[in-house]
Amino acid sequence: MPYRNEQTEKTARLPGIGRLAGLAVADLELDAADGTGVQLRPVPGGPPLDTAPRDGDDQRFFVLVRLRGRPVGTVVGRVRAGDDPAAVLAEQAADEIDVPDAPERPPTGEIPRATVVVATRERPAQLARALDSLLAQDHPDFEIVVVDNAPATGATRELVTSAYTGRGVRYALEPVPGLAAAHNRGVALAGADVLAFTDDDVLADPHWLTALTRPFGDDPRTACVTGLILPARLTTPAQVLLESHGGFAKGFAPRRYDPAHPPADEPLFPFTAGRFGSGANMAFRAGPLRAVGGFDPATGTGTPAKGGDDLYAFVRLLAEGHPLHYTPEAIVWHHHRERWADLCGQAYGYGAGLTACLTALLVRRPALLPPLLARLPRGLAHARTMTAPRTADAAGRAGVPGEHGAHTYPWPRHLSRLERRGLLYGPLGYVRARLAVRGASRPWEEAG
Repeated sequence: MPYRNEQTEKTARLPGIGRLAGLAVADLELDAADGTGVQLRPVPGGPPLDTAPRDGDDQRFFVLVRLRGRPVGTVVGRVRAGDDPAAVLAEQAADEIDVPDAPERPPTGEIPRATVVVATRERPAQLARALDSLLAQDHPDFEIVVVDNAPATGATRELVTSAYTGRGVRYALEPVPGLAAAHNRGVALAGADVLAFTDDDVLADPHWLTALTRPFGDDPRTACVTGLILPARLTTPAQVLLESHGGFAKGFAPRRYDPAHPPADEPLFPFTAGRFGSGANMAFRAGPLRAVGGFDPATGTGTPAKGGDDLYAFVRLLAEGHPLHYTPEAIVWHHHRERWADLCGQAYGYGAGLTACLTALLVRRPALLPPLLARLPRGLAHARTMTAPRTADAAGRAGVPGEHGAHTYPWPRHLSRLERRGLLYGPLGYVRARLAVRGASRPWEEAG
């Protein structure tokens, strides 16, 4: 099977990907839409930018573009030796990004107190990097709960108690393996009415938590908010390929999903949960989340179901009539997997997590069966499209990072097959996981 090499990737089989490996990831701030008033900086926690390429060398950048602090798009640009990277990239951004003139509606509510839950397992170095970025947040009132999930060593406990005790970070142990079980432990221990979740392999933008929690203050009906996930590094073909496939980003326009007014452009609503956001950047109002039972412990990474815990929570809340809000201003920078083997596992997990989530929804809320069956034909067509091999288009464009939602980038046939195998496995994986956690109670009920 092709595309299984890990460190000796055959980039010739991936047109447009190998040449993009090694992209510098940066943050470009503009004062005006015409590209004037430019500031180029590294991502939070990232290395200093090499803005002076050697003679004869070109440097490629993947850049988040902000206009007066608001993210408006991404560009991939080449800077030649002797050029000013900030000026070159700003000019390209002004040409490629259509920035709306109308200002967004100003916020009306207060920023609520928040608990940030970070689930982790045996990755203390990554966790420390994530915690440092969380402690640099500009949010006025928050705490952090680190949930150590089924640990094999005491490394995480040692890190948190030695370096972060007294800094607003609490340690918790969850012996049941699985991301959903770990998140449920965090739900039980949270002391705030708004619960934010992120992963140990991200760097949070300093404004992340404020932007993620502000919509709860603006609208008391909102039960869930998701945000923008961008790559922290693009140094290997595997990372570039994932981001070129869309990564985890959901666009640069805020959006509200209200079950009372289903979106006309989402015929599978609310079962296209992957459109709403991802677990590395999400927040919930505690009451509604607990009312639906929290996260299904038979879903998520670390269980036989492989994933689907975040999708399950999104759909459960939407099915109960609660609106969900997506805001691109809440940004985290995600460290994509570097190796082909990891990307293969991720592709399989995407498929398995989706059908495991749908199985969990039907088991936990059988009333969803009729609307799911009504959407099944379109859902199958959607699944075939999303797992189909994708190659360059007729114009020869192979796609680059940042073309989120486009289908002109290469996606190897091997990964497509893995996604489809995952789709078939997901229900079985959920059954296996459910048997493994049978009898496990919800932690907040134990506390009660």
